Formats: sequence, structure tokens, C-alpha cells
Amino acid sequence: MWQRLAGFVLKNRISLLIGLLAVTGFLGYQATHVQLSYDFVKAIPVHNPRYQEYLSFKQEFGEDGNLLVIGVQTDRFFETGFFKDYQTLVHHLQLIPAVENVLSIPTAVNLVKNNQTHRLQPAPVFDSMAAADSLPAEKDLFLSLPFYRGLLYNPATHTYLMAIRINKEVLNTSSRVQVIGAITQAAEAFGQKHHIAVHLSGLPLIRTVVTEKIAHELRIFLIVSFLLTAFILLGFFRSLSAVVLSMIVVVMGVIWSLATVVLLGYKLTILTGLIPPLIVVIGIPNCVYFLNKYHSEYAEHGNKIKALVRMVQRMGIVTLFTNLAAAIGFGVFFFTQSAILKEFGIVAGLNIMFIFVISFIFLPSILSFLPAPRTKHTSYLDSRPIRQVLVWLETMVFRYRPLVYGGTALVVLLALVGIWRLNSVGYIVDDIPHSDKIYRDLKFFESNFQGVMPLEILVDTKHKRGISQLRTLQKLDTFTREIARHPEFSRPLSLVEGLKFARQAYYLGDSSSYAVPNQFDLAFLAPYLQMRGDSTSNFSKLLSSFTDSNRQIARISVNMADVGTEELPGLIDSVKTQAQNIFDTSRYHITYTGTSIIFLEGSRYIINGLIDSILLAFVLIVFCMLYLFRSWKMLLISLIPNMIPLIVTAGVMGWVGVPLKPSTVLVFSIALGISIDVTIRFLVNFKQELHAHRHDISATVKSTIHNTGLSIIFTGLILFAGFLIFCFSGFGGTRALGWLTSLTLIMAMITNLTILPALLLWMEKSLLRKSEKNEPLWDTFDEKEVALNELGLESLEQKSDQS
Repeated sequence: MWQRLAGFVLKNRISLLIGLLAVTGFLGYQATHVQLSYDFVKAIPVHNPRYQEYLSFKQEFGEDGNLLVIGVQTDRFFETGFFKDYQTLVHHLQLIPAVENVLSIPTAVNLVKNNQTHRLQPAPVFDSMAAADSLPAEKDLFLSLPFYRGLLYNPATHTYLMAIRINKEVLNTSSRVQVIGAITQAAEAFGQKHHIAVHLSGLPLIRTVVTEKIAHELRIFLIVSFLLTAFILLGFFRSLSAVVLSMIVVVMGVIWSLATVVLLGYKLTILTGLIPPLIVVIGIPNCVYFLNKYHSEYAEHGNKIKALVRMVQRMGIVTLFTNLAAAIGFGVFFFTQSAILKEFGIVAGLNIMFIFVISFIFLPSILSFLPAPRTKHTSYLDSRPIRQVLVWLETMVFRYRPLVYGGTALVVLLALVGIWRLNSVGYIVDDIPHSDKIYRDLKFFESNFQGVMPLEILVDTKHKRGISQLRTLQKLDTFTREIARHPEFSRPLSLVEGLKFARQAYYLGDSSSYAVPNQFDLAFLAPYLQMRGDSTSNFSKLLSSFTDSNRQIARISVNMADVGTEELPGLIDSVKTQAQNIFDTSRYHITYTGTSIIFLEGSRYIINGLIDSILLAFVLIVFCMLYLFRSWKMLLISLIPNMIPLIVTAGVMGWVGVPLKPSTVLVFSIALGISIDVTIRFLVNFKQELHAHRHDISATVKSTIHNTGLSIIFTGLILFAGFLIFCFSGFGGTRALGWLTSLTLIMAMITNLTILPALLLWMEKSLLRKSEKNEPLWDTFDEKEVALNELGLESLEQKSDQS
């Protein structure tokens, strides 16, 4: 069949190439429309209860993750020049498109009691037009308002904060980059003028900067991987045409992958952004194996067309199954419940098969037009250094097999001990280096304001106007004070704080009156709380955002430190226990949501989805191997060399303290899909050579080590270098993905060139018994040689001979 496919490709090479280039041109146009995704909740299934609670919260109270904070630490804050410039900064930020409001000290309001209208009227604390000598009095007034203490300033550390709310619709588009850039530029200009460090944080900033940095890195890594791969290929093949052909194949693969993202209606996420570099490192081995077989066949008989047919015949089935195994390794993510994993799985799976189609059509077609390889192009087949390595491997397999088994067993035992040390933990700023300004600024806010990560708690009284009852208000106050005792939480903000502020204003600004109104206070405060004509003020918006329209649900908003997925569940459980001691569960229902909870749930879904997918991929690959070799013993032999690298990598993670998180769990799927390729290539080559060596297992193993080992080592080095590039990333997760995958692939190369042939020799007696009984060792895909004239290629052969 594969010979006839080769004949079909070579006979129709011009039309196939035109079609391939036309499709690539169309997909190239589509690829120009690819966009980055800024949606972080796609990790969670839409039917997940936590996700539904989060959606309900956003529908009622708005976005919680659209707050950017700016902080400064200084003793000069209320000096005239500094404070006036700070006011100017706030005014400038308010004018930036997509900035909805700025909560800051210059925009702070005080509630003033009006006995004539019986209303509490918001009045600015600071007058931007007032004379400079009025600032001390305004400062004293502001510091007498406990409502803002811990919210906009920390008196103990002389730190000051402003919170900028950004339009949520803009945050889901690429325009967020310009908005965040404008805010950052204005803040940094202020800091430079006053020679002071300005700290910025918040989810809009973190997500934007991290996404842009990762996208920038991936573009660089893609270019570097192209150049590095081209350099290695040139050093190996000594042929510019071989390098150019391989590069064209992977360039088309990258274009197709980006176009697939667009055509499926997706956007580039942190996962799908990895696919173009993956296509490079997966597509290059396809080219290497095809070209290596073409060169070895031509070196044997000197017939170019026959070499091309043999290349397709021998490598077509191998490459199909290796790409299929890799596609399964990634494609199973489609069956998870996480949208971000589904997208990654379907795009990666499809494009791994696409790269097979591209290389299968493009390489033999173009090679048929090019001159036959010269001697210098095939000299690598007798490379002395690699031949010495192969001889050493042969010696280890045939003479020191017990040492190979013993050494492997010891390594696996140490790895199993390391696996017990593995833990699973993730942080919102997980992959950011500790030296990066984003990380240092986040820690600044955690030190001075206990953090900026949103946690939302909703207290449902189960009936309308339930939060107006004094008993409920007192419980809310008790609950918020209990939350504030946790060092990981900032001072909670709720309706209760607004009522305390109102009580202070009712008693003429006496700070000792900042407390929950009692039954007596409520009777007098009721008419004063209806602040007419000020619905647009920041304070009014603030109060109205902490209760629903029916006054049934009270919202408690807390900022917290980025404590990680390991500590967060215990912290939330502690808060839940306190809530149960305060609120009667038959009368109140409490919901915990917000970005922090969604992040925890998303991380859990991604990790569990990745683990489940790896198990499913393993099962599907088992069936592929069983179909390919039709032998349970061969199945066992094929799996052992691929399980050992995964076990070793997991053990190394445990020993060096690399936790399980989405970026590191992905290593196992990538490594399984790629390392199984080496096993398939070795065993198929072994199967094809067995008949030529008259079923002599030892001779066939030795021949396979030398014939296939050359390309295995070469592709192993390419893959190692390709993934090692990620080690130069500025993000911990990407670095871990790089060196862990490189480690796994090198281990897979070693085990497939030592353990795999050793196991084949171990089953030699069993294979020989079958041979003596004239039983087939396994079903084979090999087919009888078909003459070139039967394939309709005699004219091509004549042209080749004439050239």
C-alpha cells in the first residue's frame, strides 16, 4: 500500500504541491487574524457550581477582578507639592478611556449631616482648588475617618494606595494593553518626578503583563528554535537543501496551527501558544527520519526514485503511527471538562496529523525535482563519533545487560522515593520570577495591605430586606472582624462599614462613634441614609455595590495574599467554620466566590484534567501499539522504556521541589506523546529487518541499533535542544517545562537504545520457538516489492538517470 501511495504522490507531485501551497496560502491569511485570550476562567466547565456562583455574583455585583492598585510609601505624602501632584495624577488617570473610577485619598469624601434636609451629604475631603495652607486641616479631617484606614492608607508603614476600576469589557480585549500601559506610564512619571518607588499590582496588570511577556517569549523561542534546528540540521546533513526543506515543512505546520486556532473560533491561550514551538520540535523528526532513510537507500543502490519510494514505504507507516501516538497524547485533552484544555487538545491533535500530511506530500515531491544526494550529503551515515556511541550501546546491551537492568532498577527506585515527595501547589503569580517588579510589587501590597487578590463572600438572609435587621448587621460586623484577624486577609469591606461611617457622621464626625448603629441609632439614622442627588459619587456607588436590589444579600469583599492552592482551601475552611459559629445555617446561606476561589477551582480542574488525559492517552496508545505489533509481549516491551522516563522525571520533580501544577503536569503528556515515537521507530525497523536476518534476533537487534540509532540520537538531540530553549524563559513554569521535557526525552532516548533492545534479547527464546514452529512472530505491514514500472514511475526513473 505504501509503495502505491509513494507512486501516487510522485506521479501527481505538481498538482499536490500546488494544492498544498494554495491551502497554506489560504491558512496563512487566516493565521494573521489570530488573537490573544485574556479570559482566565476558561479552565472551569460552565456547568461547575463554583463557576455558576461566580457568574451569579458578577451579574448582581459586577466584575471583581478589574481593580488595579497603585501604592507609594513616603513620609512626604501630605506635603503640598507632593500631594498636589498626586491629585494631578488621579485626575489624569480618571481621563484615561476605560477607567471607570479612581478611589483614592484626593477623591475621598466625608459624610456631612444636614439638619435642615435630614440627609447625610457626601462632601470632598480635599479641595483641589483650595489654598495650600488648608491642606493640614484637610489631612486631619481625613485621618479622623476610620473608614479609610487600612483601605487607602496604612498609618503604621506610611503607605498610601489608590484603586483604579477598569471597564471589564475592555479587559477582555487587546485594548487592555494600551489602558494598562497608559496607567503604568502616568504612575512611573509621577514616581520619577518625586524620586520615589511607585508600586502597581492587581489582576488586570498581572494578567496583561504576564500574557504579553509569555507571547513575546514564545515568538522569540519560535524564531530561536527555527535557527537552532536549522544549524543542527546543517551540521548533520551537510546539505542546504535538506535544511531548507525541513524548515519549509515546519513553517507550513506553524501556519496551519495558527490558522486552526482562528478557524475554530479560538484565541491563543497560555496553552495553545505552546503549539507552534511544539510543531517545530515534532515536525523536524519527521523530516529527519524521511531524509535519513532517503539518503541511506540512495547510498545503498544509487537510484533516486527507488530511494524515494523506499523512503515512503518504510517511513510512511512509522511516521503515521508516531504522529498518531503524539496526536493521541495531546488530543485526549479534548475529552476533559476544561475549555482551555479542550482547545489545546483539539488544535494540537489536529496539527500533529497535519504535519504528517505536509511532510508526506512535500518531501518526496520536492526531492524528486532536486539532484540526487552527493557523497558529502550522505557522509554523516558513517559519522565516527556517533558510530562509537552506537558501538558502546551495543556493548552495553550484549555484554553488560545485568548492569543495564541493575542501573535502571536503582534509578527507578530513587525516582519512586522522589515521587512520594511530590506536592501540588499553584499561585496566581506562580511563574513570575521573584526578582521581577510584578512579584516585588505584589509582595509590597501583601506586606502593607495584606494583598490584592479578590475574595467575595455573599451572605443571603433568604428574605427581602433581611440585611436591614439589626441582628443581621451585628452578625456581619462580628464576621468581618473575625476575617480581619487572619493575617492573609485585608480589612473586609461591606455594608456594615458604610453604616459605621454614617453613624460617625450623624454624631458630627466623632471618630469614637464609628460603630454599628444600635436600635436607637437606626430610628434616627433611617432618613439620613437616603443620600439624594449623589448617586454618581464614589461613596454612593461603593455602598450600593455591597447589597443586592432586594436588600436580601450582603456582600463582603476581601483582598487577600496570594497564598497558593495548597494553603487556600484550609484558609477558606477556617473562615467557613467561623461563619457557622456566627450565622444560623437555617436562616442564612453563605457563598464563597471571587477570583481567588475560581483560580483554585481552575487549577484543580487543569491538573486533574491533565492527569486523567495522560491516563486516557496511555490506554489509547496501548491499543495503537497492540494493533501495530499484534503481540502482548511486544506491547509490554514497548511500554517499559517509555514508563521509566516518566517515573524518573516525576521523581526528579519530587527531589528538587518542583510542584505539580498545570505547566509541569503538561510535561508528562508531551513526553509520552513524543518518546513513544522513538519506540515505534525502533520496533518497526526491527520488525522490517528481522526477515532480512532470517529471524536472527541478536543480529537484528544489533543491526537496528546501528541503523535506527543514528536517527534516534540525532532527533533526540534536536528535541533536547528545542525544549532546552524554554529554560531561558523568565517564567518558572516555562523553564520547568523546558528542562523537565528535555530530561524526559533524553531519558527516553537512552532507555529506547538500551532497555528496549535488552528486552528484545530477553524474549529471544520465545521468538525462536515461534520461528521453529513456522508461526509468524507477529503480523506485519511489510509488502512485496513492486517494480517502478508497475507504479507508473519508469519515466521519472529515466529522467533521474539522465540527470
